[in-house]
Amino acid sequence: MAYKFSSVFCLLACLLVLPAGVSASQVKPILELEKPPEGVVIEIITDDEDGMEWVVPKVERMVQQLRQRFPGLDVAIVSHGAEMFAMLENESKNYSEVHQGVQSLMKDNNVELYVCGTYAGWQGHEEDDFPSYVNVAAVAPAQINDYLDLGYELIVIGDEND
Repeated sequence: MAYKFSSVFCLLACLLVLPAGVSASQVKPILELEKPPEGVVIEIITDDEDGMEWVVPKVERMVQQLRQRFPGLDVAIVSHGAEMFAMLENESKNYSEVHQGVQSLMKDNNVELYVCGTYAGWQGHEEDDFPSYVNVAAVAPAQINDYLDLGYELIVIGDEND
């Protein structure tokens, strides 16, 4: 019963956070702004277990474009779909390029990456299953909402909008 309630809660939270029709192409309107936004939060949610393999290069390009237009712009990534499990510590060999890409985003581009602790828990994983450079948010939609409340712009990368 508690599992069903948690699932429904997370689904409802996602629906409240996600505006309809938002896609990765939303980077263009951000680039056209006169003043930089407070920051950009990139939400990743796919059903693709290998999703980070195509997402990381896409995010790298977006960050380059955003920072070229607005140097020093704060960027955060929140992952809460099947793709986030590529970031598990025990997947670092299978997804070495993904781990290297994420570490580069974080170190070279000062980007924060979060994965969803709730979804991880549903799949039998704990915070300690992720490497120290991956932040585990208690609930990804709440983390996204926190950024939106700070005035961040949202870009969504997912199966349906790419």
